[in-house]
Amino acid sequence: MNTNDLKLFEAVAYHGSFTKAAEAMFTVQSNVTARIKNLEEEFGASLFTRSNRKVALTASGETLMLYSKKISHLIDEAKRSIVKNDTVQGQIKIGSLETMMTIKGPELINYLAVQYPYVDLILQSGMREKLVSDVLMHKLDAAFVPAPVHIPELEQLKIKDDQIVIVAPADCKSLDDAIMNNPLKTIVFDQGCVFRAKLEAWLLSKGIFQFHSTVMNSVEGVINFVESGIGISVLPMDIISKFYSGRTIKTFALPAELGLMTTVLIYRKDLTPTPALNAFITLCKNDAF
Repeated sequence: MNTNDLKLFEAVAYHGSFTKAAEAMFTVQSNVTARIKNLEEEFGASLFTRSNRKVALTASGETLMLYSKKISHLIDEAKRSIVKNDTVQGQIKIGSLETMMTIKGPELINYLAVQYPYVDLILQSGMREKLVSDVLMHKLDAAFVPAPVHIPELEQLKIKDDQIVIVAPADCKSLDDAIMNNPLKTIVFDQGCVFRAKLEAWLLSKGIFQFHSTVMNSVEGVINFVESGIGISVLPMDIISKFYSGRTIKTFALPAELGLMTTVLIYRKDLTPTPALNAFITLCKNDAF
């Protein structure tokens, strides 16, 4: 085993595919397969479950991933100690909801570029559960997700509170007016979206069990459909006031238990943050928000 074997191992875990890992590591699939097989023989355990569609880490693979990350961090520390370079550099992968990416993504990149110009930031959007899973599975270094998060392996840093509102066409006079249409139509993100869950919970509290959902994959799409009078949705007030205050839509407050969303930054407790990730965390604590 060598460090390149571990890099191939991490690539397979990240991409969920031997073929994609080979492409990312500029090698051939047969080499990746052979190196993983050698690792499994060396450790005497299967590291991946294999299916026609993808591969996933086994419990043994999870354990090796933890040590592989620690080894990578130790090697990086050794390099920094030897060359005595105090410059913070490296690459970090950060996940967030689509809405937060829209609001804060450009600002985060600008903050980081000014204060840590040698740190490369990769932003990846996703649903809450996927983001949490990707942090646990080492596919993301950290992620912004809605609280609460009750997972012992994860550290969390409170980032901000957001007011969540109903977004309705401009001709709606009240919330009762917004839900009078039969059938009621909602404009939502896909299953797993926290805003969709809040909207559906509110409708259920109103005794509304039957409604039609149109699924969109962007905030702009949601706003366009609501503005066109097709239906109602739920979004953070911050995104409405910052980007869509001039649109012909109306917003209505949700009840307190649904109308507040706390965002936290999560990252693994069992790994010492790299200097690049530590710089990002410090940035979030100090002035990024």
